[in-house]
Amino acid sequence: MAYQNDRNDRRGNRRNREEQEAPEFVEKVVSLNRVAKTVKGGRIMRFAALCVVGDGKGRVGFGTGKANEVSEAIRKGLEDAKKNLTNVTLSGTTIPHEVIGEFGAGRVLLKPAAPGTGIIMEAAGISDIRAKCLRSNNPGNVVAATMQGLLSLRDAQQVAAVRGKAPSDILG
Repeated sequence: MAYQNDRNDRRGNRRNREEQEAPEFVEKVVSLNRVAKTVKGGRIMRFAALCVVGDGKGRVGFGTGKANEVSEAIRKGLEDAKKNLTNVTLSGTTIPHEVIGEFGAGRVLLKPAAPGTGIIMEAAGISDIRAKCLRSNNPGNVVAATMQGLLSLRDAQQVAAVRGKAPSDILG
């Protein structure tokens, strides 16, 4: 009797299938922090990761993960970010209007920019934008404030629907 029990072959085939699939999301680790808890026997070290995930077409989310190892913390952060995906209103490769996002002590100013200028928010699919941290530079608060600002964006069609007018009346 011959059995096909070669684990290396199965693992190799599985890896080839994963490599053939295109990555669905852009994954970024924003911050990685070593945290310590002091107990009777000494300090217990753990890691906290803040991650951002997006499809580059307007869906973006962020999450945090904590674990005893760096790789495990990043994996947990990415899973949490994928659970919290939301849609962002875009205007081409920029945002429709200026907005200030606030979360906790963090405040972020987001402005549309001309093509070819500004920072790149790859995860959200925004390549032309200007941003400035106005208060806190804590990564958690800055990311949450940025997300709050992006979620408060509205385009002309959405504003017109709320006001009961045509989009041409809103634009001018």
